[in-house]
Amino acid sequence: MSHLMPMPLPYVSLPGLSAHQLAEHYKLYVGYINKTNEIWSLLTEVSRVDANATYSPYRELKLEETFAFNGVKLHEFYFTNLGGPGGPPSGPIATVIDNNFGSWQRWAEDFRALALSARGWAALAYDRRTNRLHNFLFDAHNIGSSVQTHILLIIDVYEHAYFIDYGTNRRGYIDAFFSNINWDEVNRRLSFLLH
Repeated sequence: MSHLMPMPLPYVSLPGLSAHQLAEHYKLYVGYINKTNEIWSLLTEVSRVDANATYSPYRELKLEETFAFNGVKLHEFYFTNLGGPGGPPSGPIATVIDNNFGSWQRWAEDFRALALSARGWAALAYDRRTNRLHNFLFDAHNIGSSVQTHILLIIDVYEHAYFIDYGTNRRGYIDAFFSNINWDEVNRRLSFLLH
């Protein structure tokens, strides 16, 4: 099995997101790295003889592997799609959003509502089945994603992502998120799908 190493946080603070908030959030991400590595290590030794759909140590490790490893990947998407100037999208993603949602304002209205409705994550993703963009809700790292989709932009709406700076004001946090979107990164992710 591989051994994961954490990516460095690409910034110390952002407008509307303090260094303290981001540092604490980053520690949680490192925890997911460590748990994923621990699970992978345990999987090399766990018995497969008693594997069972109701309960077995193997089943529990495989289930929690999806939670921990998705926790790693989702946080890496999140941290790298921040750090830009925010505002309306630019580049190819602007055209694709307009074509799929009618306008960036309509997409933003839907994405904000999604971020208020989700318990864990809100994602703009490209769906290979429909060849369209969709906003998808995740209630947990491993609950809510859709198969054959590719995340282009994601916001973490678990309380740990904003509580230090915003308390219960999730709307204020979402505003800060929109002010820091790195559309260059979103376009980079999109470019892999269009070639």
